[in-house]
Amino acid sequence: MRRLLSTVAMIAIGLTPLAVKPAAAQGYQIDCAILLCLAGGWPASVPCARARAEFIRRITPWPVEPPLQIWRCPMRAALETPDPAARLYRLAGFDPKSTVSPAPEMKILHLAQAVGHGADVDVSGSAFAFIRSIDVFDASLSQGVVGEGEHCRRTDLIRHGSYDSTGQFRWRIASPGELPPAFQGDEGFGATCPSIRVRAVFVDWEDHEGTYGSEQVNY
Repeated sequence: MRRLLSTVAMIAIGLTPLAVKPAAAQGYQIDCAILLCLAGGWPASVPCARARAEFIRRITPWPVEPPLQIWRCPMRAALETPDPAARLYRLAGFDPKSTVSPAPEMKILHLAQAVGHGADVDVSGSAFAFIRSIDVFDASLSQGVVGEGEHCRRTDLIRHGSYDSTGQFRWRIASPGELPPAFQGDEGFGATCPSIRVRAVFVDWEDHEGTYGSEQVNY
């Protein structure tokens, strides 16, 4: 797996977009690119910059969408060609260059194909841990002293979105204590009673090597 994503990162650094494809293919490009670039740690390239921008746009209110929609990248289609890895790169809008030979392990990425909101094959293996590392928090917190008795009033509404072992993105209600340390604006919430008012969507993740990344969008 390390060879696989090292190849992804190496290729992505020098990637060039392919020519414009038919509309149907265009719909697949961005999620294939997000999958590859996220796994590779968002290598510096124009395609990966666009993929990351779309990844963040999807969690920018409103509505808040799953940042990676793996069911929109037809991985199984790659198996229809003699070179699945090259097909995957083309679906992502990347040109792998004739001088580059992707690692054989690249072929396991066909397992990421999903239908609708979940995968129809097993994506529970360690090869896809970087997908399950993605967490989205849609948070609204307020705290402050009110009334003559200086009563501390607190309110919170937090949704946590994550990917399960089937590749399906699910929301659930979460508590303030579950917000990641990198989340900004909740310092002191539930302690004494500093004035706090924050509304934000926060996403964090780890790439295939376990390198942490996050982004917060306040609104």
